[in-house]
Amino acid sequence: MEIRPAGQRARVLDVVGVDKVFGGDVVALRNMSLAVNAGDFISLLGPSGCGKSTALRLVAGLIEPTRGRIEWAGGQGTDDLSVVFQEPTLMPWATVAQNVWLPFRLKGASFHAVRDEIRDVLRLVGLETFMDAYPRELSGGMKMRVSIARAIVTKPRLILMDEPFAALDEITRFKLNNDLLALKAKIGATVIFVTHSVFESVFLSDRIVVMAARPGRVIRELAVDAPYPRTETFRTSADYAAHCREASAALHEAMGEAA
Repeated sequence: MEIRPAGQRARVLDVVGVDKVFGGDVVALRNMSLAVNAGDFISLLGPSGCGKSTALRLVAGLIEPTRGRIEWAGGQGTDDLSVVFQEPTLMPWATVAQNVWLPFRLKGASFHAVRDEIRDVLRLVGLETFMDAYPRELSGGMKMRVSIARAIVTKPRLILMDEPFAALDEITRFKLNNDLLALKAKIGATVIFVTHSVFESVFLSDRIVVMAARPGRVIRELAVDAPYPRTETFRTSADYAAHCREASAALHEAMGEAA
């Protein structure tokens, strides 16, 4: 699946001139603007304190902008998105299948009515045989797969991911990066992904938004024009290395611009 240029895709949302100030004087974001198109995989890359997670929370509708606005195309809004946090946030008393059922349960659907959808999404993430297992019986990577399954089971238009693989070992992280791209291709969602990792951002994204801290702001936007699907061949290619160098230079610039 090759990514079409962003200009040929339908708009999902626009972040327009957004500021976010906490406590009257802590400027978490200043004048952030971002256009998100259908099918984008956008990484927000930057040092700690640059407002990446704040931007995600604003898009999710968990907090409101101090200034500026977030405009949703077609009036969809936050009813058609899912969020994956850094920790899996699973209910320890519930089985894997019951954890994935949660978004349907909140909408009033019985477990029996959506059992097939739950089984299908667990098959997609390689956990169909663990439907009746409990979180304590799973590895860290498996717990994150359950969290991703819960996020995609309702086939959301937009998925927000806040450093979901940061706590995992490198081998597991690479595997889940591969799996995430495969899942995205299957469900056709748009993704905004927060990360500190240059290598992860280049492998996953078609656009990298580089942010600087104090105040949090966008300083560069980089295009990664390598076609999808991306495999280990891309990860070891000269093209990947060149994109990583460009993103690394932009990240160093962002860190240098932190006040």
